[in-house]
Amino acid sequence: MISTKGRYALRLMIDLSMYNQENYVPLKDISMRQGISEKYMEIIIKALVNNKLIKGLRGKGGGYKLTRDPSEYTVGEILEAAGEQLAPVACLLPNAEPCSRKNNCPTIAMWQKYNDITHDYFYGITLADLAENEPV
Repeated sequence: MISTKGRYALRLMIDLSMYNQENYVPLKDISMRQGISEKYMEIIIKALVNNKLIKGLRGKGGGYKLTRDPSEYTVGEILEAAGEQLAPVACLLPNAEPCSRKNNCPTIAMWQKYNDITHDYFYGITLADLAENEPV
């Protein structure tokens, strides 16, 4: 299940792509349009800045903006930058400890296929697709 943090990260990124790609957008404006508290948005923004998906500027004229064109972001990378784990089972997580049962696991092929489908789906949708309300 995708958490609130992941869903709000997508909303924040869509907002930035729709409302101003040239100038910095104040956090209070995004918060007001999205109906999400500024305090919670700050937590999400920190993760997105740390992953270099957005950049911020303090002071007058400050705020946040995308670091790339919306067509260059994927839903998968935004969700993962926000801390979401897309793998369906722990043994398929990035940097997972090797599973001693992996070679004898009757379900690993199923989980791997599900993981691949999910990955391909989320990494096949761009921020531009969402901002333009394109069918996915």
